[in-house]
Amino acid sequence: MAKDDFYATLGVARDASADDLKKSYRKLAMQYHPDRNPDDKKAEKKFKDVSEAYDVLKDDQKRAAYDRFGHDAFEQAGAGGHGGGGGFASGFADVFDEMFGDFGGRQAGQGGAGKGSDLRFNMEISLEQAFNGNKTDIRVPTSAACDECSGTGAAGGAAPVTCDTCHGHGRVRAQSGFFTVERACPACGGQGTVIKTPCSNCGGQGRVHHEKRLSVNIPQGVEDGTRIRLAGEGEAGLRGAPPGDLYIFLSLKPHRLFQRDGADIYCRVPISMATASLGGTLEVPTLEGKMVRVTIPEGTPTGHQFRLKNKGMPILRSSARGDMFIQAMVETPVNLTEKQKELLKEFEEESSTEHHSPQAHGFFNKVKELWEDLKE
Repeated sequence: MAKDDFYATLGVARDASADDLKKSYRKLAMQYHPDRNPDDKKAEKKFKDVSEAYDVLKDDQKRAAYDRFGHDAFEQAGAGGHGGGGGFASGFADVFDEMFGDFGGRQAGQGGAGKGSDLRFNMEISLEQAFNGNKTDIRVPTSAACDECSGTGAAGGAAPVTCDTCHGHGRVRAQSGFFTVERACPACGGQGTVIKTPCSNCGGQGRVHHEKRLSVNIPQGVEDGTRIRLAGEGEAGLRGAPPGDLYIFLSLKPHRLFQRDGADIYCRVPISMATASLGGTLEVPTLEGKMVRVTIPEGTPTGHQFRLKNKGMPILRSSARGDMFIQAMVETPVNLTEKQKELLKEFEEESSTEHHSPQAHGFFNKVKELWEDLKE
C-alpha cells in the first residue's frame, strides 16, 4: 500500500522551515494522540504516520534523501548485504561515484593492482656540473618485476583468478540504514583477483627488491632545488601494475670561490693596497675554466664590483647567460718590514686627508658638525 506524502501528512509545504514542521507536528500529535482517542484505530494510525513523517523531515540528511528519492530512500533500511536493485541504497552509491570517481584508490576496485609508488632521490651536484650540464649514473634502491613469475605474483607465471567475494570488482558494499558503505574487498585487498599459488620468489607480490642503475641528464643552468622526473622509473606496481615515477631533487654544493645568485656569479677577489691606489690588472678564474683579465683603475675602493657580461650561469632552457661580478676586497698589508713602515709614515705625513682620503675627510667633518651642535 502506497504511503502518503510526508509533507501532506504534516500539512506543510515542501519548503517548510524546521519551526513550521515542529508546530504542525505538535498540533497533529496532540490531536491524534492515543490517550485522547482511546480505541480509535484510525487516530492511532494517523498518530503513527505523523510521527514517522516528522522523524524523517526533522533530520536534514533524511529530508534531503526523501526529497530526492521519496519513500524508496527508506524501503531497504535495515536490510543486510548488498540489498535489492534500485532504490535509494544504489542511488546514493551512484551519487557518491559521480562526486568522487576514482578518488581514494577506487581504481584498484576495477580488477587490477594499484600503480607502484613514486620514489624520491636526492642528488648533490657541483656548481661546475650545473654550469656545464652532464650525464651521470645513479643507483636507486627500488623494486622491480619478479622474473620468476613475470610480475604476476603466481607460481609459474599463472594468471590470477577472479575473487569470489567481490566477483572481480575489488569493492564490497555493506548497508547501514539507508546509507550504503563501500570499501576495499578484504579477500583480495581491492585488486579483484586472488592468487591460488603465490610465487615463492616474490611471495605473491609480483615484485622484488632491486637496485636500479640509471643515467641522468643534468641540463645546463639547473638551480638548487630543481626536480627532474623520470617517468616509469619508480617502484614496480603489484602483480604487473604500472610502475611509479622517480623524482630526482638536485642540491648544489657550496663552491670554494664563487657564490651564485640566480644566473649571476659573484667572486670576491683580494687586491693589494698599492694596486687599489695605483691601478693595475689582475686575472680571475671563471666557471668555464679560463682566466679573464680585469683592469683595476686608480683609487679603487674595497667592495667595488666589476661586471663581466655573459660570464655567469647559463639560463635553463635558454641560450642566454647571466653575468659575473668581481668584488674588489682591498687588503691591508701585514708583517711589514721597518723600511716599509718608514715609507708608509712618510706617505702619511705628505698625504692630505681631503685630497687622498675623501671618505675619511667627509666623515670627520660630519663628526665635527655633530659635536658643535651638541655644544650649543
